[in-house]
Amino acid sequence: MSGSRLRRLFCFATVLFASGPVVAQPPRALPEGKSLEDARLGELRSLNSYFPFVPYESAQQWAERKQQLRRNLLVSQGLWPMPTRTAAHPVIHGLVDRDDYTVERVYFESFPGFYVTGSLYRPKGKSGKLPGVLCPHGHWANGRFYDTGEQKVKEEIAAGAERFEEGGRSPLQARCVHLARMGCVVFHYDMIGYADSVQISQAIAHGFRQQRPEMNVRQRWGLFSPRAESHGQSAMGMQTYNSIRALDFLLELPDVDPKRIGVTGASGGGTQTFILGALDDRPHVAFPAVMVSTAMQGGCTCENCNLLRVGTGNVEFAAMFAPRPLGLTAADDWTKEMETKGFPELKRHYAMLGAADNVSLQPDLQFGHNYNQVGRTAMYQLFHRVLRPGSDPVPEERDYRRLSVEEMTVWNAAHPKPPSGPELERDVLEWWSKDSDAQLARITPRDADSLAEYRNVVGGALESIIGRSMPGAGELNYEQIVERDHEQLIIMAGLLNSSRRKESIPVAFVHPKNWNGRVAIWLAGKGKSSLFNDDGMPNETIRKLVAAGVSVAGVDLLYQGESLPNGQPVSETRTVDQDRKPNEIREFAGYTFGYNPTVFASRVHDVLSVIALVKHHELQPKRIDLVGTDGMGPVAAVAAALARDSLGKVAIDTRGFRFGDLSSYRDLDFLPAAAKYGDLPGLMALIAPRPLLVAGEATHATPLVAAFTSAGAPRLLKRFDGPLGEEAAGFAAFLANGDGG
Repeated sequence: MSGSRLRRLFCFATVLFASGPVVAQPPRALPEGKSLEDARLGELRSLNSYFPFVPYESAQQWAERKQQLRRNLLVSQGLWPMPTRTAAHPVIHGLVDRDDYTVERVYFESFPGFYVTGSLYRPKGKSGKLPGVLCPHGHWANGRFYDTGEQKVKEEIAAGAERFEEGGRSPLQARCVHLARMGCVVFHYDMIGYADSVQISQAIAHGFRQQRPEMNVRQRWGLFSPRAESHGQSAMGMQTYNSIRALDFLLELPDVDPKRIGVTGASGGGTQTFILGALDDRPHVAFPAVMVSTAMQGGCTCENCNLLRVGTGNVEFAAMFAPRPLGLTAADDWTKEMETKGFPELKRHYAMLGAADNVSLQPDLQFGHNYNQVGRTAMYQLFHRVLRPGSDPVPEERDYRRLSVEEMTVWNAAHPKPPSGPELERDVLEWWSKDSDAQLARITPRDADSLAEYRNVVGGALESIIGRSMPGAGELNYEQIVERDHEQLIIMAGLLNSSRRKESIPVAFVHPKNWNGRVAIWLAGKGKSSLFNDDGMPNETIRKLVAAGVSVAGVDLLYQGESLPNGQPVSETRTVDQDRKPNEIREFAGYTFGYNPTVFASRVHDVLSVIALVKHHELQPKRIDLVGTDGMGPVAAVAAALARDSLGKVAIDTRGFRFGDLSSYRDLDFLPAAAKYGDLPGLMALIAPRPLLVAGEATHATPLVAAFTSAGAPRLLKRFDGPLGEEAAGFAAFLANGDGG
């Protein structure tokens, strides 16, 4: 904003506020009683919000977005970096021979001691390499063992949804049988908690409702606990990893052609289909039925996790499969508007990539939520065209003799069930965490190359966790409201606005008339009022900086100062279901933070915006420093890690804070997956080689020391264990010093 614009606003503000007696107080950006207009203070997004997809204009733009989306998906599910692929030890047994196909029972380890289970269908009388199809199922009762029953199948036949009383009783088996008859090798595997996959129960993986205090412990925690969430561990992540390992298993079969692979599932199985397709380039065709839409995104805990759909949705996930062939169906459920909302955009997206004919939608709104014979036929036609080009026309479904539970179950006397229950759950998450720690230890900075790899892995993860980079010069507008001229300094206050994001940040500046070109952004527990005494004048610490020629900026981060709703303190974050009846509340962080940034992330967004405001100001400051004290040290640390090259000095009092120590996902400092990447010290390592003064950390804080050493700047890291005093005189002296150390 130009100086003349600032002056005009100041003159307006003087007229506005000068009438009547002036009471000295810390400057406000808003008149008393007026609330901040910020979208983040409004209604939270949820799985039932609207999720439009806006196609990109060029393949290059999309390639960059797709790379970002894929990393975000991996980080959200605890798969960045991917867990170590340990030996699967696959077991195939119990062959059942039918007239033109066989079915075998399969189990193998995805995580050590944790098994993927399922049925392997093979065509008879075929030779050579055959197409392979992966079939995840959705939330049908008993999963792979599902039987719709005699009465229900008769109703389905009468409605035109099924054709056969025997085979139609299991639409899940039906698609596997017919794909095998078409010449495909098909692996139909269980969701966690269904059929034979009961090491973690359905009640936990899919029906979780209430936090389990016994699972929220420092060591050997369980799913859905704040400890698990802070390490990026979720039921959805486990299920996605099972899908990846199931694809590994299928591709390793000697009779499967790795160049002809399809994936198809419906409902929750549709979610698994498009998530796998978005993450993995090995499938060549996908058919997620009755799931992709701009409406409801998936209601189960297995379809949600923190960070997953912040700023995106299922249609964009499906778009990641392009230009590979993709088929969809719609029904009289949340997909019923897909024909006009979502699919036209997907069609344009595929056309932009030169593959307009590779995406199709079959809307059958006369049927409810399903994967019936009508929808399956659309899938058969697509898979036949892609996986068996030039072969005979796709045959129609024929009846078949359903497998009984006894013929399908993988566990028997010769193959006993593995351990299950809470201890198994703890075992899996403990292995997952230790494996992640070991991978991180291998890239702890030792030299310039390893530092670059560390920044790629941990820095990339942090970008996904926070979900925002620093705004560009044209994204923000600063409106100055107050200016007070004092003998040696000027006190200003105003609003930093982002019209695109509908965010508004109250800021204050204490600016010396002998400005030396340096700006210090000061973050503290009470926001911008922390810069001032009760009389409205800067406190002693700020005066020292101003006397040294440093301009100091204070910020009311989200839920601080003028950003408090109705001026009332906030002790815990909101959730999407906080207004529901107690028996309807599900204490799962992913239902809120899978769609909305956490308060901590939003506060980091605010800091990045203020840094951008100062950086791009027409006066072109020589250096921007950042301070975090009085509980805001972690926010400053994360912001500095992301804005590293835009900052000069960084001074942080962490008070020994660790994301992994939080006991509630409603804590204002909750940040999903942050503990996975070395927690706060690991993230602070990204600040190197900016000059850093850090208090509250042990002197052996690794990889913080390693990062500065590897960057060739060990002297730029200054540490001491104890906290600073409230006046933060040490920080002021550090910043007032004009050198780089």
